[in-house]
Order: sequence, then structure tokens, then C-alpha cells
Amino acid sequence: MSYLFDQFIKMKLIKRLGVAQVYWVLLGILLALPNYLPAATVFNDPDAALILTEEGQFSRYRIVLPVFPTATEEKAAGVLKDYLLQISGCALPVIRANQGQNEFEIILGQNERVDRSAISVDLNALKSDGFTIQTEGQRLFIVGGNEKGTLYGVYTFLEKYLGCRMFSPGFKIIPQKDRIEVPPIDDTQIPVIGFRDTHYRITWDDEYSDWHKLDHNAEGERTDWGMWVHTFNALVPPEIYYETHPEYFAEVEGARQPTQLCLSNPEVLEITIQSLRKMIARNPEATYWSVSQNDNRQYCTCTRCSALDKEEGSPSGSIIRFVNQVAVEFPDKIISTLAYEYGRKAPKNLKPAPNVNIMLCSIEVNRDQPISTDPTCADFREDVIAWGKISHDIIVWDYVIQFNNLISPFPNLHILQPNIQFFADHGVNALFEQGNREVGGEFAELRAYLLSKLMWDPGLNADSLINDFLNGYYGNAGPHIRQYIDLMRESLQKSGAPLRIFGGPVEASASYLTPELMIQYNHLFDLAEMAVSDQPEVLERVRIARLPLQFATMEQAKEKYMGPGAVFMEEDGRWKINPKIRGMIDPFTDLCNRQGVTRVKEWSTPPEEYRSAMYRVFSQGVNKHLALGKNVKFLSPEPGSLPPGAGKMLTDGKRGSHEYAYNWLSFPGADLEAVIDLGANKRIRHLEAAFYQYGQWLRLLPVKVTYSLSRDGKQFKPVGEIENTLPINQYGSIQRDFMLDIPASRARYVKIKATSIGTLPPWHPSAGRRPHMLIDEVVVE
Repeated sequence: MSYLFDQFIKMKLIKRLGVAQVYWVLLGILLALPNYLPAATVFNDPDAALILTEEGQFSRYRIVLPVFPTATEEKAAGVLKDYLLQISGCALPVIRANQGQNEFEIILGQNERVDRSAISVDLNALKSDGFTIQTEGQRLFIVGGNEKGTLYGVYTFLEKYLGCRMFSPGFKIIPQKDRIEVPPIDDTQIPVIGFRDTHYRITWDDEYSDWHKLDHNAEGERTDWGMWVHTFNALVPPEIYYETHPEYFAEVEGARQPTQLCLSNPEVLEITIQSLRKMIARNPEATYWSVSQNDNRQYCTCTRCSALDKEEGSPSGSIIRFVNQVAVEFPDKIISTLAYEYGRKAPKNLKPAPNVNIMLCSIEVNRDQPISTDPTCADFREDVIAWGKISHDIIVWDYVIQFNNLISPFPNLHILQPNIQFFADHGVNALFEQGNREVGGEFAELRAYLLSKLMWDPGLNADSLINDFLNGYYGNAGPHIRQYIDLMRESLQKSGAPLRIFGGPVEASASYLTPELMIQYNHLFDLAEMAVSDQPEVLERVRIARLPLQFATMEQAKEKYMGPGAVFMEEDGRWKINPKIRGMIDPFTDLCNRQGVTRVKEWSTPPEEYRSAMYRVFSQGVNKHLALGKNVKFLSPEPGSLPPGAGKMLTDGKRGSHEYAYNWLSFPGADLEAVIDLGANKRIRHLEAAFYQYGQWLRLLPVKVTYSLSRDGKQFKPVGEIENTLPINQYGSIQRDFMLDIPASRARYVKIKATSIGTLPPWHPSAGRRPHMLIDEVVVE
């Protein structure tokens, strides 16, 4: 350029045109020159590094888009330009492929420049999301498939080659450097799993989804799906049809119930097709439409459905036959159905139609060992293989957290990769990892990050991914948290105990959450907090990671109730609140609220409700009432319906809380009628008992509670009745005290009778079934 500038001086053009005008003329000549030179003249030295930016915020590079770029390619250019600016302070221009060519270019998308280059790109092989990152001389190419491939390639380039990280929507690492130097690259990535989604709320962010290559938007919606799952009620609404046409619905134990559809009824098929046609008309762009069972096990056992299911060896027989008939009517759509619980086993003879998708669910399997080697998973492995033989379109719905206790230690990180690899190896082309639909949860950020990476490439080094996250997200605390994770995993494996998605910290107190291990875990977190004590933001993240330990401590203390490590401790012959537990609940709840945690259990118990439940326990205390430790005789239910130790549970002094798994006496489908022997006639003025309701999961309050007294145990006199006025059409947990104050009376025997609702009404998801009743203590004062 200096040579040309000298020639312009000799020609006296500078004097006539001015320095600035001459500069732009020269620049135009240089930009156009490569178009008239052989490729070999422009591109050389394939082993040379690319210097994208240099000191002084200078770059010879520009970003080149196709002449007619897609919206995603334009977005990719904007993302790349923005991050290069953040890294180096240098803003690269963005041009189109018809605006001249030079030696220093970053060429994006399905670009006209690719055809004139020597790089090898098979666009058909890239499909929708795959991409290739290649260098040729001093040019960098990022070419992607026809949907988001180029954008995914840009984010991979930023992360893999420039050191950027996005650990959560609120925390990214963007290195700062004047000189961006890139080595020669030849990197092509095509995902084995075509559809990838993880149900973590923190991933409901546009950039997070794009960066980590997930198939949902900022609202967590899958835009290619018109209906997602459990759709029978939406297609044939019971509130419209059940009363006048009960034959449209499942026959369960001889009676028609609106739990599932009768899939052998031709009118049900016709209504389903009509409903689906209307829904598709409202959202014609969606490809996948779910025609799938409701979330209960009460499927149809009528003569025709049963005959087909028997012939096919599984209730999936009637399901697949029905869904295939629907699919015929919509050849340009994909009809998805569930292989879930009772319908998980593949049919013997029927095959899904070419445009039928199978959504196979792993809800029953344990999480302590990989599916591929766990002896208890043998039947599920068989189902995966069987469906893979008859279907080319399978999405697995996998479960990766503990749903009963969303904020509780759950050491299953070691099985995430081998399970994803197992699915990929057996023909699964889509994967939905159901994490926490609520905000927060144990290691939510780490789990979302790890699952996203492994779904894209199951062969990545999971340990390296975990370490990269821990050291980036938690800084100097990372190594201590890694020790915590490893120790808990080793302890679980050593114990040989199963890890269940519906388990909890009380169950784990005999395996990976023993008192001795809890001491070690807390020590590691003490070290982690000290390591970042001078970094408030990082310290907050470490304390959030510690929430599961605190939750486990409080839950185990509530189950023990009295004694060492319990909510109440004895001192000088009196029971008082354990100050360690009392001092834990408020900081725990406050931190949950700061983090935005919405629930500590699936579907129920927000943090403030959890605080209230703990305060309820504090207020109840240890009541040395007249019935404490006394004998109980059950008149109902039958002894076989009661758990071991039931006779002591009503008078052991332990009060229940938000979790129904302990300190509640639970039994199915019957009234409670029990007599407590006080040992002698006592003066009685107050009677009470607490019951528990969790409507979604078949746990309901009694309709009424009646108390009676007797001196001889034969003749009982009713002294009061309390009716339940709370509804059953809510799905959160409720604890209700049925309390009665009476004039002072003397009696030795106290009878309590709690009347069950009987069978559930038609509108309930488990219509026709009998719910459980839960009671914690009968208090006599």
C-alpha cells in the first residue's frame, strides 16, 4: 500500500484529491484485487495462525455473510462481532459476500465464498444443527446446517477456541486480550441426538439455549411441538363427554372412569381426529403433535381393549393401534405418543407408523448405576432395544433429579454420561432430560451445563466438563466442592443402596447421608466458603450449593424429632428446640428467596411454606400429653393395610410436617377407627389429631373426625365431631388440626374415627380410586 501511495504522490493525485480521498481509493483497490488474482496468490501457509485482532484495537478481518443470509446467520454474525468486541475492544465490520474479497475474512453460513474455497463441506451431512469450523490460509470458515448450525458453530468457536464460557444466564467468562490468535482448525460437529432439551428453568434463556444448543425458547417452549404430553383429556375432554358418553372413557374395575380413553371405541377416534385437526389449524407450523395417555395408571380394560392388549402382550397394543389410525389422517405431521408406565413395553406385532414418534420414559429405573449395567434395569433395557427395532423416531424422557425433594443431595452425576451414551447407541434420536421445572434445585447450574454438553456430544470427558464448571463458577472453592461431590458418590456406591427419584434425605441417612458423612461434607463446604470469603458474589454461589446439606440436616432432624441431632433436645429434664436447627431455617429460607427458588418439592411447598412448616413443628414441641406412649388398638383399617409399628405412631410424640414420607401414619382406602387406652381414668378437656392432604398424589383429609370417650372400653359416648371444610381440588400440601375442647370428663379410653371420602370424584386425575389417609398423633390433654 505504501508503494501505491508513493505513486499517487508522483502523479500529483494527492494534491488534487486530498489525502483522505486517496486513502479510500487505495483501500477499494486492495479489497477488489483478490477477485482478479488466482486463489494461490491470495491464500498461503496453511499452518500459519490467524491473528484476528492485534494490539491497539486493530484488525484486518471482517465478517462475511452470504449475499442473502438467513435470520439465524445474521444473528450469528452479530454474536461473533459482539464477543470479539468484548474480548479485544475491536469491532469487526460485517459485509455480504458480494462486497469484495480479501485474504483476512471470517466467513459465516452457507456462503458463496465456500464454493470458491478449497475447504470440504457436506451441507447434507450437517443436517439442521451440525457445523464445521475450518481455516484456509488466513480465512476462517464457520458453516452450519440449515437451521441453527452456523449459530451453534459461532458459540462453539467462542468457547472452544477463544475461552469464553456461559455457566448460567447470569454468569459468563469472557477473557480480555488485545491479540486474538487462532491456530489452524478443522472441526466438524454433527449431533447424534437431533432433539435436545433439559427441563431446568435456568436454561429458559434465549442465549443460554443457543449457546448450549438446546431445543426450546426463553419460555421453555418447544416451538416444533404443538402438544407435548398427556393429551387425552385435551383431545376428548371429560367435562364435555363423560356425563353423556361414559363409554368413551376407560373401563376400570368394571366401571367407566374418565382416567384414560377407551381406545377401541371408533367414536373416540373420530373425536380425537377432529380435535387434533382444529388444533393444527391454529398452529400449522408445529410438526409434532402428542396423542398420549394421561398421567395415571387407570387404563381401559374393556373386552375389546383387553383383547388387543393381550394379543400384543402389552397395553401399548391398543395405544399404537389407535395412534397409527390418527397418524394416517395427518401424513405431513408427526404424531407422538408415550411409552410410559403401563404402556412402556413394546407391542409384539404392531409397529408404529412412519410418522409416529415414541416417547419412551425411564421413570422406574434407579439412578445409582448406569442403565447399561444395572441389574434392576434389565426390563427397561429390553424395552429400549425392542422399541428401537420397530421405530425410527424415539425420544427418551429421562429423569435426572429427586422429585420428592428438589433441594436435597442426589449423587447421580456419574451416571448421566453413560445413560446418554446408552440411549444414543440404541437408536434414540431425541432426548428430554427432566430436571427441575422450578427455579433452583441441587446443583441446578452444573446439571444443566453438563447435560447440555453431553446431549450434544456424548463422548466428551464428563470429568473435565465438571471441573471446568466448578473452577469457573465457584473459583477457588471449586476443588473443595469437587471433593464433596466425589466423596458423596463414593459413599453411595460403597453403601450399595439404590438411588431413587422419589427418595429423600431421611432414606439416605443409612447410605450417603449418615451423621459421620454429614460432618465431612460440612467441613468441605466450610473450606469452600473460606476459599472465597473475600468474593461476595462467588461466596453466595457457594452457599447456594450448600443449601441441600442444610435441607438434609433439617429433614433428618424432623424425622428423629427428639434426641441427638433432632429438632428437640433434652436439657435438665426438659425438651427444648435444638438451637442449631432453629438457627438454620431462616438463613436457609432467605437464601432460597434470594435465589428465586420456587418450590422444595415437585408441585408443592414454596420456601415460605417450608419455613411455616418448620415453625409449626417448633410450636408443637414435645407434648407430654395423656396418650403419649400409650397402647393403640385399630378397629379400622385391617391390620394388613397398616405399616409396621403403626400401633406406636399415633402416640409416639412425633409430629408430621410438609413431607408425607415420615412421621405420618399412612394407609389406603379406608376409614380410621382406633382406641387408645390411657391406663386409668383421666380428666380430659382437649382432643386433637393432625391429618395431611396432598391432593394430586391420592392423599386426602378425612370428611370428618369424631371423638368418643369410655370408662370401660365397651360403651363409648361421642363428645364431638369436626367436619373438614377444606377443598380437595388443590395440589399443594395441607396439614389440618382437628381440635376439640370439651367440658372436663373422666375416661380411660379415647376413640377417634376419621371418615374417608371414599372413591375419588370423576374430575380427579385418579377418579374411582380410594385415597390414602395420613395422621400423625392423637393428642389427649
